[in-house]
Amino acid sequence: MAEAILGDQDQYSCSICLDLLRDPVTIPCGHSYCMSCIGECWNTNDLNGTYRCPQCRQTFKSKPPLNRSTVLAEIMEKLRSTESAQSLAGPGEIACDFCSGEMIKAVKSCLECRASYCQTHVQPHYNVPALKKHKLVKAAVIPVCPKHDKVLEVYCRTDQKCVCMHCLLDDHKGHDTVSSTIERNEKQIKLTDTQTKVKQTIQAKEKELQKMNMDIASHSDSAKKAVENSKKVFSELVKFIEKKSNEVIEKIKAEEKADLDQGAKLQKKLQEEITELKKREGVLEDLLQTDNNIQFLQNYEVVSYSSGSDGFPSHSFKPFCLYPDVNDLVCELKNRLETIFNQEINETVQKVSDLAIKNNPVCIKVGDRVRVKPSIKTPKYDWGSAITHKSVGVVKDIKSDKCLVIDFPGFASWRGLLSEIEPVTDDDEGGSSTLNCKIKIGDKVYVKPSVETPKYLWGSVSHKSIGSVINVQGETVTVNFPEQEGWLGEVSEMELVVSADLGSPSHAYLQDRETESV
Repeated sequence: MAEAILGDQDQYSCSICLDLLRDPVTIPCGHSYCMSCIGECWNTNDLNGTYRCPQCRQTFKSKPPLNRSTVLAEIMEKLRSTESAQSLAGPGEIACDFCSGEMIKAVKSCLECRASYCQTHVQPHYNVPALKKHKLVKAAVIPVCPKHDKVLEVYCRTDQKCVCMHCLLDDHKGHDTVSSTIERNEKQIKLTDTQTKVKQTIQAKEKELQKMNMDIASHSDSAKKAVENSKKVFSELVKFIEKKSNEVIEKIKAEEKADLDQGAKLQKKLQEEITELKKREGVLEDLLQTDNNIQFLQNYEVVSYSSGSDGFPSHSFKPFCLYPDVNDLVCELKNRLETIFNQEINETVQKVSDLAIKNNPVCIKVGDRVRVKPSIKTPKYDWGSAITHKSVGVVKDIKSDKCLVIDFPGFASWRGLLSEIEPVTDDDEGGSSTLNCKIKIGDKVYVKPSVETPKYLWGSVSHKSIGSVINVQGETVTVNFPEQEGWLGEVSEMELVVSADLGSPSHAYLQDRETESV
C-alpha cells in the first residue's frame, strides 16, 4: 500500500509550496492545496474580489470556504509515516542529496543531475517529461573527472580508461574513443560470454563433484566391505588357531590324565608293597625277640626266605609326554607362524598398494613436485639425512622398476618407490587456487608490470623480456631470458604469456615505458 501511494505522490503535493499537503483543502474546481498556502495566495491577489485557482485559473466570484479535507489529511499522514520509515543511510551508503535533517538512504542516482535521490525525491524523474530522459542508475557515487570535475562519459580505448568530454580536447585528443555505452555494450557481450563459460564450467564442476561424491561414497562402501571381509577372515583365522589350540590343550590334558593314572597305579602298588614289607618286618621282629631256640631255628628258614627284597622290584614314574618339550614345540610354532604371517601380511599389503596404483595410476612425471606419503613410516631405501614428510622435491628420473629419482633440497638423487610418493599441489602448500595460473616448466613468462624490483634483482632482464621457465623449486622459478640465462625470480613476480599478450596494449605500453626509461 505504501509503495502504491508513493508512486502517485506528486498528486498529493501542493503546487504552491511543492511540498506534501499540510492541512489539505479542496477548492470547487477540484484542486487541493495547503490551507495556509491557498489562503495566503488569495489574500495577496485579492484585488478586484475575484479568486482564481493557481493551476487551472478557474475564477470564483466569492471566496470559497476553506475546509480541511479529512480523507486527504489521513493520506498525508500515511505518506509522511512512509517517508519517515525509509531507512537511514549507513556508513558507506549513499544518502539522498535533497533530504534535510536525517540522511535518508538514496535509491537512485542521476548522471545528468549528478545527484542521488531517495524514493520520495526521485519521483519527479519518473513523472516530469524533461526529467524522464535523464539516466538513472542504482545509487552510487557519480564518477567525475578529477581534472575537469565533469561526469565521465567517454571511454578512451587507446589508454583504456574513462574520460570526460573536456579530456577529448586535451590529453586524449586524437585517441580512439567511444561513448561509455558503446564500450559497455561491447565489453558486456564479452563478459556475458565469459559468464556463460563460467556457468558451463560451474555445471561441469557440479557434475564432476556429483560424480566424485558418488565415487567417494562407492569407494568408502568398498573400503568398509574390505574391512568387514578382512575382519571376518582374521576372525576365522583366530577361531581356527583357537580350535587348534584347544585341540593341543585337550591332547595335553589327555596325556596328563594317562600319566596321572599310571602314576596313581604305581603309587598304589608301592603302598601295597610297603604294607606287605611292614608285615614281614613285624614277623622278623617277633622271631628275633623269642627266647625259644627251637622255635627260632624252625621258623628261620621260612622267614628268611620270604623276607628278602627280591620279590619287590624298583618302580619309577615315566610319563608319556614331557611338557618342557611341548613348550618348546609351541614356542617354535609361534615363531614360525609369526614369520609366515609377517611375510604374508607384508606381501598382501604390498599387493593392495600395487592394486591401488594399478586402479588409480598417479600421473607423476619428470619435473613434478612430490613428497613422501604421510602413511609411509620408513621408505624402502630409508629417509636419508635430510628428508622428512614435509620435504618437497622435483622428480629427476623414473626407472623401469617403479623407482623414482628425486632431487630434494639438501639431498640430490634420492631414490624411492612410486607407491611411496605423492604429487604436491598448490593447495597442499597453501598456495593459490587452481583457478589461478600455475607456472610450470616450459611456460613463457615475463616480469609483472607491478614489480618494480625483483627479489633477486633485474640483472640484464627488463619488463619487456620474455623467457622460458626451465625449473620451478618451491616459490623460486628459473627462467632462460634472451638477455640472461638461468635468471632467478619469485613465482609471484611472474606473469604467464599468452598469445594475446604479445600484441596487447599493455605489452606495448611496457615496451614504450621501457624505451622511455632508456
